[in-house]
Amino acid sequence: MPRTSEPGRTVGSRLLELLFAFTPDAPVLSLAELSRRTGLPHPTARRLVLELVSTGALDRRPDGRFVVGLRLWQLGTLAPLTESLRTMARPFMEDLYTALNQHVQLAIVEGREAVILERMSAPQAVGLVSQVGGRLPLHCSGVGQVLLSHASGSLFDEVLEGPLPKHTTRTVTDPRSLRRALAACRKSGYAIVRGELTDDADSVATRVMDKEGRVVAALSVVFRAGSARPSVVLPSVITSGLGLSRRLGWRPGVPIRTS
Repeated sequence: MPRTSEPGRTVGSRLLELLFAFTPDAPVLSLAELSRRTGLPHPTARRLVLELVSTGALDRRPDGRFVVGLRLWQLGTLAPLTESLRTMARPFMEDLYTALNQHVQLAIVEGREAVILERMSAPQAVGLVSQVGGRLPLHCSGVGQVLLSHASGSLFDEVLEGPLPKHTTRTVTDPRSLRRALAACRKSGYAIVRGELTDDADSVATRVMDKEGRVVAALSVVFRAGSARPSVVLPSVITSGLGLSRRLGWRPGVPIRTS
């Protein structure tokens, strides 16, 4: 049951629940859908949604449904970590995109998932399961494995000891096998994932470090299975990851740390 139905919830928390009801998979919602997703009574949802519209946090479309407003988007761009990462990463992503003509994406860890901060996509490239702002599982995506392998011990154990959904026949769901793969990723700094999240998509991903050696993001190239050899793609991805890390202040010799 959504937490908004619990007694004692503040108005602020209910407003946030309404905003967080919007996702990359559901960017346009009706009032009924917002009420259902948050657990708020319809009259309460209507009153709070209209307040959000009046402040510009939400916009009302001609068909009566709602979308995230321009003012809220502008606020989101002020988040220092994500915006600086996106800005600094774009030249490296553009180079990878130009050289390989495949999907190039940048992701960070949030909770038990990877969140895509930026992506450049080739029109003819393989279809992907998520868009910018979308989420990917940590255990079976390229960026996810890089981020998980360098995550704190508590998050690492939480994911490995929890359910590991099987997305394709090639998804690794055995915790011992996954621990070995993640240990190798932590040592090398890169992951190669073949058809574990989507049958016809392979991924090559590498870590991005800040000046203190913490892995703050993962950079990857995703391509149709069989269209490229990962060993050919890998050097360019690693070079771009190191270049972006240098822009963030990392230098060779700074030890790599878990987040």
